[in-house]
Amino acid sequence: MKKPVLAVLGVIAVLIGAVWAGQGIGLLPGSSMTGDPTWLVIGSIALAVGVVLVILSTRGRSWRNPNGPPGQH
Repeated sequence: MKKPVLAVLGVIAVLIGAVWAGQGIGLLPGSSMTGDPTWLVIGSIALAVGVVLVILSTRGRSWRNPNGPPGQH
């Protein structure tokens, strides 16, 4: 995937995860999700995935070895 796409998906996941987690702990009232600990867990997972996507989108050459295969230095 292209890095800008990863960044956008990451930011969306962070925002959605924050809202879900906020509803799960009761910070954002007005929903059937409010106060339900299940949404705290789901939101926290979505938030963590979003952070990982944003980090991956900002890395130079992702996770590959920038020096090429081992033994060819």
